[in-house]
Amino acid sequence: MSCKDCISGVRIEGTPEGTYQDINGIKTYVATPTTDHPKDKAILFVTDVFGHDFVNNALLADGFARNGFKVYSPDLFEGDPVPPDALNPGSNFDLGKWIPKHGPEHTGKRVRQVIEALKGQGITVYGATGFCYGARLVFDLAFENIIQVAVVSHPSFVEAKDLDIYLEKSKAPLLINSCEFDERFPPSLSKTADEKFANFAPGYRRTYFEGVRHGFASRGDLSDPRVKPAKEGAFNASVEWFIKYLKSPLRAKV
Repeated sequence: MSCKDCISGVRIEGTPEGTYQDINGIKTYVATPTTDHPKDKAILFVTDVFGHDFVNNALLADGFARNGFKVYSPDLFEGDPVPPDALNPGSNFDLGKWIPKHGPEHTGKRVRQVIEALKGQGITVYGATGFCYGARLVFDLAFENIIQVAVVSHPSFVEAKDLDIYLEKSKAPLLINSCEFDERFPPSLSKTADEKFANFAPGYRRTYFEGVRHGFASRGDLSDPRVKPAKEGAFNASVEWFIKYLKSPLRAKV
């Protein structure tokens, strides 16, 4: 896999508010709302290649929690995510060598391991949001109807055939946050998704943000006047999707 934009972007400043918990042997970042929230529902935050320790991902998980859902972000990569230094100018990190060690068939099992434990805690309804790499795992969970609501942002490893499988097997409403410059989910595939899901009964929406690149929703540079509204727009669209289909009483806010 060669994808410069998959390991490009900026680190966001901020202090994560969640905690780390061992859930069925998987280190998991947990973001909890400070207000009353549905105890039988949760959002699975399935990260990009930088993993659940990456500050951008933790802060995004906190943002979803502030909108009324408890959020769980498992360690997909067993302590071996792409290092944040890969974002530095001049980095020669080789994503092509890293990917084969962390295939979706293995990382997906880790997400399912967390879900099985959460079911024992009484959580029965799941939404999932996946960024870049994580979108592949969200699709897989949707294929099995393990999740009830799906959101993906600038997805990777998703092809036209996967859209067909989704239509055939999944009952989860699907939101795709897309952008203008994305070699992993190009305009041609966006058009295909719109055509295929035009009459998808559970619900379908695709947002589109001009002038921004793959990675904008999780690693976008907020000082860029094109990126900031796109990143915030994708976040708000995602929260509104969960509110609509997971029935949270709260309203979206950044």
